[in-house]
Amino acid sequence: MTTDLARGHATATIYEASKLDIALDSGIRPAWVGARVSGPAFTVQGAGGDNLALHNAVASAPPGHVLVADLGGALHGHWGEVLAIAAQQRGLLGLVIDGGVRDTVELARVGFSVFSRGISIIGTRKDYSGGMGVPITIGGIEVRTGDLVVADADGVVAIPQEQIGRVLDSSDARVADETRIFDELRAGKTTLELYGLGADR
Repeated sequence: MTTDLARGHATATIYEASKLDIALDSGIRPAWVGARVSGPAFTVQGAGGDNLALHNAVASAPPGHVLVADLGGALHGHWGEVLAIAAQQRGLLGLVIDGGVRDTVELARVGFSVFSRGISIIGTRKDYSGGMGVPITIGGIEVRTGDLVVADADGVVAIPQEQIGRVLDSSDARVADETRIFDELRAGKTTLELYGLGADR
């Protein structure tokens, strides 16, 4: 069992609390229903239609990390059950990839969380060894190794390493405030009252 470095916060909470541009574009979605992951990024620069970089990343990434891979958005089957099993055995937590994956039923069955640009069975080459641990841009956001990646049903965020503590503290405060709001709604107040959205606004 791994520690939830995101303190249990959802991506929407983290994004809104952060006041930062940290949300990957909405085209990167869970490959199976219920996928969820949080952990430090290990970045991979690959090439579309080639998955050798992912094989190298599984072999070299430290345990307890989330692979974050730029494959240029290419809709090939860059990742599947074989790599997922290999990654689990190496202690990796999940994959966020700007590219396609396959074997989604099997990924769900083994419980390996994957977030991808799409699903594809088109095969890949194994020619480009890739860049490991280098800064990449994925889903419009720059990600560096050590940034905190959080992904769930609503999306993916990448918190810069130097901002992690502040963002999670702000997320704690936001959750506390929302708990108060829920209590007041249950006591009969309206959202118009609570958010100052009355007619005289």
